[in-house]
Amino acid sequence: MKKAIALATVSAMVLSLAACGSKPAETTAAAAPAETTAAAAAAETETKVEAEAAPAADEPSITLKLGFSTNEEDPRAKASEEFKKEVEEKTNGSVTVEIYPSGQLGGDADLINSISLDSGTVDIIITDASNFATYEPKMGISALPFLFDGFDKAWEFMDGEIEAAAEAGLIEQNMRVLAHYDNGFRCVTNSIGPIETADDMKGLLIRTPENPVIMATMSALGANPQPLAFSELYQALQQKTYDAQENPIPVIYNNNLYEVQEYLSVTNHIYSGMCFTIAESTWNKMSDNQKAIVEAAAKASADYDRELNRKQTDELVSELEAKGMKINNPDLTSFKEATASVLTDNAATYGELMDQLQAWMGK
Repeated sequence: MKKAIALATVSAMVLSLAACGSKPAETTAAAAPAETTAAAAAAETETKVEAEAAPAADEPSITLKLGFSTNEEDPRAKASEEFKKEVEEKTNGSVTVEIYPSGQLGGDADLINSISLDSGTVDIIITDASNFATYEPKMGISALPFLFDGFDKAWEFMDGEIEAAAEAGLIEQNMRVLAHYDNGFRCVTNSIGPIETADDMKGLLIRTPENPVIMATMSALGANPQPLAFSELYQALQQKTYDAQENPIPVIYNNNLYEVQEYLSVTNHIYSGMCFTIAESTWNKMSDNQKAIVEAAAKASADYDRELNRKQTDELVSELEAKGMKINNPDLTSFKEATASVLTDNAATYGELMDQLQAWMGK
């Protein structure tokens, strides 16, 4: 009897142990596929992230050298950083952007010349639209004196058909305009005295860019315009080589020209629209996807630049006054009368674009 009970007890223990042992086995068997699936998913995600972070195999690797004449505080410099960030992020690094401010790759005239000659020195430049007039005379049309009464009207023109028609002539000279930055409305500073009327401009030795429209405007006012690279301007004014210069308010402030000029006259004589321009040869090296990203980033950064320029134009006059500049707002009647000839004398240069401009102004 005892033996039977003992045998029964042993059998029960064996069955119990077997049952206890089966559960971990089942659990292990069930867990193995789950762990394998999780590991596979993680590996797949990591591979996908690596694939997204790397440039596509068929995308060329390109470095864009971007140059301009003003320093790192200028709105075009800050907008260029936005451009760089967007391009490098959205192309996954297949396009990189190197920024060269302060005329490191040359002054405005040199930068345009470098692209025209396809020298490889620079790929993108940001400079006044009318600075291109030495290569395509119609590009001076946006800088004719006293065309626009505010930023919105000026931006409408720069993004319109007339400006596009003028820019079309640049393609054959290796220049493609992708977007329009803003440089503001140009004002006169000098070290002699306030400019109240056009007569006060007579005989003034004034620095200008190498820009036929701006030089013609200064000559019409009776001044003596002499071109000079912007990178050399501060020293020239400091040494009294020039009496005066003309630039938008943000440029005057951000480049410390108030340190070497005492008087600021808010003449707003010319609007300075900027062309964000890429070498056509560089453009043609990029894939269609890269082109789309670069152009979209150029336009987005232009919007940023424009609003920053508008804001600084509104705010920096009082800052310049606090820095010691003597500021006046002259009656512009005599200035407009004196410079009317700049439009009529150059009508033949612009041809039918001048007719289109007159119609646009009258609408």
